[in-house]
Amino acid sequence: MLKKARKERLIWLDIMLTLLTLELMSYFYYGMRSVVLAGVCVAVSVAAEFISLRIMNKKFTADDLTCTSDALILALMFPVVMDYKVAALAVLFAIIVAKNVFGGRINMIFSPAAAGYIFVLTSWGRQLLQYTEPYTKTGIFDHPTSLVKSASYIFNTTRVFSHTDFELLLGNFSGPSGSVSVLLLCVAAVVLMMRRSISAGAFIGTIFGTGFFAIVTPVLSSRTASLKYSLVLNMVLFSAIYIVSDVRIAPKRNYYAFFYGLFIGIISYVLVATGVKENAIIIVSVLFTPIALGFKNLEKKIEIAEKEHIEAVTAQNADGEGAAVHE
Repeated sequence: MLKKARKERLIWLDIMLTLLTLELMSYFYYGMRSVVLAGVCVAVSVAAEFISLRIMNKKFTADDLTCTSDALILALMFPVVMDYKVAALAVLFAIIVAKNVFGGRINMIFSPAAAGYIFVLTSWGRQLLQYTEPYTKTGIFDHPTSLVKSASYIFNTTRVFSHTDFELLLGNFSGPSGSVSVLLLCVAAVVLMMRRSISAGAFIGTIFGTGFFAIVTPVLSSRTASLKYSLVLNMVLFSAIYIVSDVRIAPKRNYYAFFYGLFIGIISYVLVATGVKENAIIIVSVLFTPIALGFKNLEKKIEIAEKEHIEAVTAQNADGEGAAVHE
């Protein structure tokens, strides 16, 4: 139990370090407004976790600080000019309802951040999908002006992306503050997979599913361009790392996790390509919760069968050795 708790904390630290790097890039583009928004989300998450556990007569421990990573993921999916009250409500929903009502930290069903994002999308969708251009610094308490649609939305509707590949890598285009820094996201994915802090199977499955369909049924005349934009827009890369590949939710075995991610990647690509559904992968990841649960139940049955087989073989060997000694 102690070893498992230590591993959970190390995973949380790895996730937080990569998220803070993305937050630093967000600060570079958008200023203090981004940092304050992240701070509000993190503070509300800790308060919500503490109150939830007290209501359920549970003790708040250091392990419960993992709620801060969910809050920071949510903040990085928002536009930096998101209303603080709406952001706070999203975090409250994510931590209290999506997390603690449905099993808590130990038996999590779906990503709290994804659920919080969908909660805002259904109620404040217009505000959620309006952004400022990079290098536009909005004051901490200023009302945002000159808002624009995301580069993902423009590409989905017009099939035009008016930025260079260099700008694409650095995240110099309109969109959620943390999900556009493609270069940092690629580095984060490699590091987290090497440290086993995310599910490699789920991540590879998501990228493969999206990429394969982007090549087979391209949205552009160039299959290479279709592949590139399908992977880096609509929060695909960000969600593949921090939502679909969350080790608390994805199947443990990479074989099952791959197919779990594969299905999410394919369905989200189809929704974007046919329905112009911006950031569809977040919605699909929540809808595919039953598949993750089904794979996990199958894994438990396999583990029980393997354990029983080992015990039977051990007992048989012990009986054979006992009979040999008796003779």
